[in-house]
Amino acid sequence: MTKEHQLKSLDAEQVKLLEEQCILVNEKDEVIGCETKHKCHLNENIDQGLLHRAFSCFLFNSKGELLLQQRSMAKITFPGYFTNTCCSHPLYNPNYNELETENFLGVKRAAQRKLFHELGIVAEQVPLEDFQFLTRIHYKAKSNEVWGEHEIDYILFIQRDVEVNVQPNEVMSYRYITKQELQELITTADANNIQITPWFRLIAQSFLFKWWDTLDSLQTQVDEHTIHKMFED
Repeated sequence: MTKEHQLKSLDAEQVKLLEEQCILVNEKDEVIGCETKHKCHLNENIDQGLLHRAFSCFLFNSKGELLLQQRSMAKITFPGYFTNTCCSHPLYNPNYNELETENFLGVKRAAQRKLFHELGIVAEQVPLEDFQFLTRIHYKAKSNEVWGEHEIDYILFIQRDVEVNVQPNEVMSYRYITKQELQELITTADANNIQITPWFRLIAQSFLFKWWDTLDSLQTQVDEHTIHKMFED
């Protein structure tokens, strides 16, 4: 399939973002190069093992509620799906300094940048020192026959009260949700025809609610060394 055919009928703003340079890694999360977001998300390349670095940010307010978003229908992968607060990629771009590994500063900078881009949350409300890295997951999932995800995903938590001003091209809707409400949402999603991103579902099924119970002591949950391999059935 030609690039022109792959991009036909896609949203113009989202197509521009496909030229961003993602960080290529091996299964040990060692940097091996860079490639466009476009090439990183094609199933034909994913099937050949192309793997890149990503992050999933979970933002909680002072009441302990999680900020949930519904992805815009303009998104190229998993449009209209509900997911955690913000999911994206650190970039292979010296202007952003998102390759830095010390204290996970690279992915934290990426999360801060994308929280503003998608949800209008200014950097001052989500300072880098407030992000808590927890662990990494390695997952793979198809969105459709052309596009998919294959990522080593850094999990970041932050608890702050913020002002949200969504970018409609990125986010269709958002809401704060309690742990019990999310458990019910996930349990009844299929029956209610609610779509949930595969990485969010995997994290929720394996880790999220345990971590949610320890928001005041997240440091006790940190696992810097394990990369959890979590592929959908």
